[in-house]
Amino acid sequence: MNYAVRTHRTMTPPSSLSLLDPRQRSACLLRWSSWHCSTWLLWTLWAWLGPAWAHQHSHPHSIKIPGDITLGGLFPVHAKGPSGLPCGEIKKEKGIHRMEAMLYALDQINSDPDLLPNITLGARILDTCSRDTYALEQSLTFVQALIQKDTSDIRCSNGEQPIIRKPERVVGVIGASASSVSIMVANVLRLFEIPQISYASTAPELSDNNRYDFFSRVVPPDSYQAQAMVDIVKALGWNYVSTLASEGNYGESGVDAFIQISREAGGLCIAQSMKIPRDPKPGEFDKIIKRLMETPNARGVIIFANEDDIKQVLEAARRANLTGHFKFVGSDSWGAKSSPILDHEDVAEGAVTILPKRASVEGFDQYFTSRSLENNRRNIWFAEFWEDDFRCKLTRPGIKLDPEKKKCTGNERIGRDTLYEQEGKVQFVIDAVYAMAHALHSMHQDLCPGAIGVCDKMDPVEGRLLLSYIRSVSFNGSAGTGVLFNENGDAPGRYDIFQYQMTNTSSPGYRVIGQWTNNLRLNVEEMQWSGGDRQIPDSVCSFPCRSGERKKMVKGVPCCWHCELCDGYQYQADEFTCEMCPFDMRPTTNRTACRPTPIIKLEWHSPWAIIPVFLAILGIVATLSIIVTFIRFNDTPIVRAAGRELSYVLLTGIFLIYLITFLMIAEPGAVVCAFRRLLLGLGMCITYSAMLTKTNRIYRIFEQGKKSVTPPKFISPTSQLVITFILISFQVIGVFIWFGVMPPHTIVDYDELRPPNPELARGILKCDMSDLSLICCLSYSIVLMVTCTVYAVKSRGVPETFNEAKPIGFTMYTTCIVWLAFVPIFFGTAQSTEKMFIQTTTLTVSMSLSASVSLGMLYIPKVYVIIFHPEQNVQKRKRSFKAVVQAATMSTRLSQKSNSDKQNGETKMEPDRTQ
Repeated sequence: MNYAVRTHRTMTPPSSLSLLDPRQRSACLLRWSSWHCSTWLLWTLWAWLGPAWAHQHSHPHSIKIPGDITLGGLFPVHAKGPSGLPCGEIKKEKGIHRMEAMLYALDQINSDPDLLPNITLGARILDTCSRDTYALEQSLTFVQALIQKDTSDIRCSNGEQPIIRKPERVVGVIGASASSVSIMVANVLRLFEIPQISYASTAPELSDNNRYDFFSRVVPPDSYQAQAMVDIVKALGWNYVSTLASEGNYGESGVDAFIQISREAGGLCIAQSMKIPRDPKPGEFDKIIKRLMETPNARGVIIFANEDDIKQVLEAARRANLTGHFKFVGSDSWGAKSSPILDHEDVAEGAVTILPKRASVEGFDQYFTSRSLENNRRNIWFAEFWEDDFRCKLTRPGIKLDPEKKKCTGNERIGRDTLYEQEGKVQFVIDAVYAMAHALHSMHQDLCPGAIGVCDKMDPVEGRLLLSYIRSVSFNGSAGTGVLFNENGDAPGRYDIFQYQMTNTSSPGYRVIGQWTNNLRLNVEEMQWSGGDRQIPDSVCSFPCRSGERKKMVKGVPCCWHCELCDGYQYQADEFTCEMCPFDMRPTTNRTACRPTPIIKLEWHSPWAIIPVFLAILGIVATLSIIVTFIRFNDTPIVRAAGRELSYVLLTGIFLIYLITFLMIAEPGAVVCAFRRLLLGLGMCITYSAMLTKTNRIYRIFEQGKKSVTPPKFISPTSQLVITFILISFQVIGVFIWFGVMPPHTIVDYDELRPPNPELARGILKCDMSDLSLICCLSYSIVLMVTCTVYAVKSRGVPETFNEAKPIGFTMYTTCIVWLAFVPIFFGTAQSTEKMFIQTTTLTVSMSLSASVSLGMLYIPKVYVIIFHPEQNVQKRKRSFKAVVQAATMSTRLSQKSNSDKQNGETKMEPDRTQ
């Protein structure tokens, strides 16, 4: 019947779908809350799309299955078309397999006497052509029945009211596949309160129950998938990865979820985050690979991309000669498919992929492999699938057969004459249809108890009520796993984890290596990488620091750091901090802790001790020999002339000088330190006090003789002893005052032997005598020595045969030379690591040499005469003090005259040595 359509003056068709721009759509959503606004939107779209549909069949691109209740179906039967065309080539697996799964599920439900008894489910199935805008156009079919059309002004040519067939009412929609398509369609379906269950859309934003409240899905959202992928990356020990996403809702939202979860979890950094354009230009994938190589340590690549993009990435990696470098972790769009890695298996080897847990539905395999051109006429795209699958051509009226293609006979069979493998989402399509059926069944039981068929309360089916029943379903799905929804309409996360393996396996392919159900179970020992290597490759920004090295973090990149050695006396307090060891400790070999510094002292067997001890022993033996000799010949003229009393005092001082060597080398203790303080300066003090008294006596005698014949005071042996002991008492008093102010004790000096290399550090056990206190201890003796030297110089004119002035003078000159050499050696080694040993050896040797000089100059000649020339050890004639002075004066004058005349004559005057 012919009828005219009145044009609504209030409707102006838009020139594009710009009204669905996010900003405009948000504004319009405020108006769409009312039924009238929904009608306005539909009529607007209808006015825009109407001209395109007016010239074709009512539903030329849909499958109509009659039934009491009609479900909608959205499937990507075709790929995107080239420029200007909405649809491209047919998609056998994602399109036909999934769509046939819905038809199979409807057959199973309609034949099930326990599920929706006496109610037949019908369907209106549309092709989305893998394009969101085209899918939106197609989905308007689902809401036609909800529009109240005003037909009062429409008349047939005879003036009668037209009979317009009412379109079937779609109570729920199964689909769509791509997240971008589901988002676009969900925005329309929610306005008309039509529930939607997707079998493949996983974008996290679809979990927003405020924006997509009528959307549910039997697959887990990418947020679960992203969590699973984060767990996988961490289980592999990676902390530095790159991400790669196809432009669009699926890829971008998946990567965003991965980045967000990794940021919240911590310990994982993103090196590069790149997007693959929808229409990549030539060389685009080579640029992506080149950019990924800007961070070569990030070998792990997280990829949320479609099959074509995955294949292009693998191909670009091979062109860059990077086979085996990148280790991919693929989302469910990669899953266990062979098409993305075809001809690039070596590049994909070791790739870890994830796929919602699934199982092959055997009943569907039997159903699908039995489909033919004869028994599957309800599928309007099956003939096209047949031609593509069997690579043949069906004859059609008016179409010439391509001579390069064989003619289809119709006797071909799926799985026999061509390869067949059940597509991965078939299980979820069946589960989605069953979820809708179970919800309708529960709704029918509640609203139509005992009724046969659809009762009035379910005609029409209220969408919001049906949604509540959908969210409440819980049953075992086609794979035996539970089907249920949370408050956002999401299915629980259940994933199988695969790895593509080529080596050490009978047939290359994907192998299940783990599962994820809220937590990860990964069989790392079953994993293998390029070339069959079982060692997990590294994908880290910085490798772990070795023991004793701290991490110096790179600003803004928490997974990157530089390793800095804890040098010197530092140890690694924690992974970020080096701290100094306590003063009495040094770091362990690996610098992870501190250990006590070894304590040492000068050992008797040390070369630094052997020489001083040897000299001291010789000196002590010589000194004791002289003392014994002097005691044995105590009353002989030579012993008496040497001044027996002072000689014994002087020899005692020399003995103590030799003895201090043993105290300086002995292990420090309170007693040893006390004797060191006492005897270190006392021996020299006794020696030089006696020498000073002697030289002073000689000097005073001859100076007094120049003035008068009266002898000077205090030249008797007793006076000499008193003077000597008075000089010695100053040293003793000073030492005892030192004892009172600071009692002697030992210390461990850790600073003295603390070289840059802590392995050589030692604590030195020593007495509490600093270099300054040691010099102070010897300073009084040095003053006595210098004073004695001055008197020796003044007494140099006295004839050598007259007294001991000149031997004492030579002794003091030599002693001064020894101690002048001692000062630079002692203080010049203050920075040496052998300071303590050098200084101790230098001090003891210098003291032994000075004692040996005194012994050799003053007493060895006398002992020689006493033992080997006793005939010279006889009493001489005594003279008076006046005669002695006159003889000495005469001798001095003759000596001066002889020198002036350059003669070598010598006047000898024998003094009275008894004085």
